[in-house]
Amino acid sequence: MPPVVPSFLIGLIAAPLVKKLGKPVLRGIVRTSVGLGIEVKRAVQEAGEQIQDLAAEATAELIAARMTHGTEHGTDTGAPRAGGETKATGKSRGAGPVPAKAH
Repeated sequence: MPPVVPSFLIGLIAAPLVKKLGKPVLRGIVRTSVGLGIEVKRAVQEAGEQIQDLAAEATAELIAARMTHGTEHGTDTGAPRAGGETKATGKSRGAGPVPAKAH
């Protein structure tokens, strides 16, 4: 029958060893996790910027297509005119006197 070693003796021997080896391992795990988090943030930010660029390009293409379609058929696209005038009123917003409130 093998000799029985009390568990507290194993703990007394293993604790300093775990402390000495465990701290650098945990530090490496935390450092790697933080580095991965930063890389993921950067990748998400770049992807968001690319999506915004694509949306801006698509919007510009749609506007260009509507403008060329309107000029080909002689129709106005409803875009604001120079000087801030709109198609419906012919005046810029806020022009004219403001009526006084009656008390």
